[in-house]
Amino acid sequence: MINLLELYVKLGGLVLLGFIVGRKLPVTVPTRLGQFLFWVGVPISIVSFLHQSSLSGQIWIAPMIAYLAILLGGFLAWLAIKGQAYFKNTLPTQSTQASLILAAMLGNTGYLGFPITLAMVGKEYFAWALFYDLLGSFPGTYGLGVLLAARFGGGVHNYWQIAKSILINPALWGFGFGLLFRQATIPTVAEFWLEKFAWSVVTLSLMLIGMRLALLKSWGSLPQAGMSLGIKMLLVPLILGSILPLFGLTGAIAKVIVLQMAMPPAFATLVIAETFNLDRDLAVTALAAGVIVLLVTLPVWLWLF
Repeated sequence: MINLLELYVKLGGLVLLGFIVGRKLPVTVPTRLGQFLFWVGVPISIVSFLHQSSLSGQIWIAPMIAYLAILLGGFLAWLAIKGQAYFKNTLPTQSTQASLILAAMLGNTGYLGFPITLAMVGKEYFAWALFYDLLGSFPGTYGLGVLLAARFGGGVHNYWQIAKSILINPALWGFGFGLLFRQATIPTVAEFWLEKFAWSVVTLSLMLIGMRLALLKSWGSLPQAGMSLGIKMLLVPLILGSILPLFGLTGAIAKVIVLQMAMPPAFATLVIAETFNLDRDLAVTALAAGVIVLLVTLPVWLWLF
């Protein structure tokens, strides 16, 4: 309980600080900060945390669970849309359907999942969160998520640009380098400053969430967003979390996986919605409401698992 309260103070404080700062600074600041984290901060922090993490033989199950969570979330959202059409004789537009499904599928397993995992479980099992995100959530987002958006969205899309954005992603390269770098011995002073830099990146990532939330102004689609949030943050982690022992995942490792599954919708859902002309208001509402809902659901998952 003490750790959870400490997490809330740090998490809420940094997000709130970012929210306040985001309303005062030019809109270019969050963009520049995001670019710095994307190209420099996150890759280096991944190398640092991987160097201190334990890799067990089962760790490759993590991305498999991520794919299951993505597919289950999408399937349940599709069922909910069909159920709404059957009982209410109304069917959302294709762009709204796509945004509903994306919000139920894709989680913020990086900017939110990483710091929460580090605070609640520690560095020893952080590699499980990395494998879940970089080999599971990330390909699922820019693979299946983009294909879904292209199917329901409008406009002409350059698929080579999408493929290139995946291949040159610095986090993925940092992940590969970090795996190789694990066996290297570095001076104690260098390791100390590398870890300090990594935690600074975590701090800036949380502030960036607040800055971006400061720019979100729409709550009009809250009832529809609630359906996606219920699937993404309640049903999927409950269903898959209950069968994790069948994969041999228990204890702290199971907690890491459940926390990643229970994260609110990813900011990538808004990026995809804007790129493919989907329901942007719904994506915005799901993002903002998801962060608030997390404050309620987080202690539930820590208690259950």
